[in-house]
Amino acid sequence: MKPILTVSHLKKYFSGQKAVDDISFTIEQGSVFGLLGPNGAGKTTLLRMITGIFFPDEGNITLDGQPFEPLRDNSFIGYMPEERGLYKKMKIGEQALYLAQLKGLSKSEAMENIKEWFVKFQMESWWNKKVEDLSKGMSQKLQFVTTVVHKPKLIILDEPFSGLDPVNANLIKDEIFRLAKEGATIIFSTHRMEQVEEICDHIILVNKGTKILDGTVGNIKQDFKENIFEIGFDENILAEHTAIHLFDVKEVKDKKVRIRINEGFSNNDVVQFFIQKGLNIRSFNEVLPSLNDIFIKLVQGTPEARQFQS
Repeated sequence: MKPILTVSHLKKYFSGQKAVDDISFTIEQGSVFGLLGPNGAGKTTLLRMITGIFFPDEGNITLDGQPFEPLRDNSFIGYMPEERGLYKKMKIGEQALYLAQLKGLSKSEAMENIKEWFVKFQMESWWNKKVEDLSKGMSQKLQFVTTVVHKPKLIILDEPFSGLDPVNANLIKDEIFRLAKEGATIIFSTHRMEQVEEICDHIILVNKGTKILDGTVGNIKQDFKENIFEIGFDENILAEHTAIHLFDVKEVKDKKVRIRINEGFSNNDVVQFFIQKGLNIRSFNEVLPSLNDIFIKLVQGTPEARQFQS
């Protein structure tokens, strides 16, 4: 896949303080890209530079092979901010139509696309309602529709599942996958690590304005694995079954034990040990760290994490 967005050495200062400090990354077309970081990390400033709301003090942005020009390229981007960007007193149908036309659609094109999305999201009866009459979840669905209605190449979603019940969250998640499959590129910013693991192909983690992690979800989890395994047996595990220098016991629960294999020993050594104890192994699975664990470790700056920041 070709890169749809390239960010090179972006820097942004406010009152002499660096909000974004020399951040670079590339996003391939059709991917779902996770932008992660704690509050105040620089994520929103970065997104606002990518959308042309802020201009970088240093660095370059390339969109679809050309230098990014906000006025020219605005119609190629759909941005759903975490803060609500809807006019509370406007009727929903009129607002969706107005915003779609701002993105370059004719009135007839806008009407056709809006009706398609309203039917898909079961919003037909909302047309004459005002935004102020909507629940948070309903307004979130409307904001998603107004973000994607003009069929942008690059879709930026900041906490898109906020306020949604599980049914509507799955509805929007399915649409994210569909849009990516059809060639749109998604930047997904959230604090919910379980959503990132499920949705994103590639992630970056920023903290204090700098990029401290960049890679695919699978590769990152492999990089941070700690030689931990969960083993299932046919019978309950007793204390004498786990008193061994081969591994450290992390948890024992009924017929399962979670261990960290010590340096210098292999999986086969552990299997052989339990066989010699007369235990029948039913399962033997490596336990990879969650993105949430990795996120906390990196942001807190533990020694284990710092080796991956260089």
